[in-house]
Amino acid sequence: MTVIGVVGLPGSGKSEAAEVAREMGVPVVTMGDVIRAECRERGLDPATDHGTVAKALREENGPGAIAERSLPIIEDERAGHDTVLVDGIRSDVEVGAFRDAFGDAFVLVEISAPFDVRAERLDLRGRDASVEEGGESLEDRDERELGFGMGEAMEMADVTIENTDSLSAFQRRIQTLLEEGVEAQS
Repeated sequence: MTVIGVVGLPGSGKSEAAEVAREMGVPVVTMGDVIRAECRERGLDPATDHGTVAKALREENGPGAIAERSLPIIEDERAGHDTVLVDGIRSDVEVGAFRDAFGDAFVLVEISAPFDVRAERLDLRGRDASVEEGGESLEDRDERELGFGMGEAMEMADVTIENTDSLSAFQRRIQTLLEEGVEAQS
């Protein structure tokens, strides 16, 4: 059984990789779901309080808190599947928690794309408010993510998938990863 963790900066393709996994019947555990559940438990709106609650969980329970809360969900999914994909890894501490829990069964995949490509994708996605609309710039988002320890997490990756070609080419690479394992990406 394999647990594949996915890490990468905003717009790199993590959500698309998770969607490919879902379409293939591979369970996806999204760490952000842990934060959204905690928002609801605290009577807060996940749409507006997600970042605040994520920070609070880490302050209250340590930098690996979200990974620790994700472990039982991952274990439940592993019970019936050969592979589980974990989306939303933000730090080296979280990578360490998964490596401690799953040992050699844990594989970390970095999804990478240049800044300009990521910016264009995020603009096309239209899901995020622009800076003019009061949203956060990609530069600021990158800085925030890297501040969590994402740069260190990306350096720990077992394999990097460059997402610079077409969407269909990227989807095929993710399918190959899920069907044949990390060795097929080397």
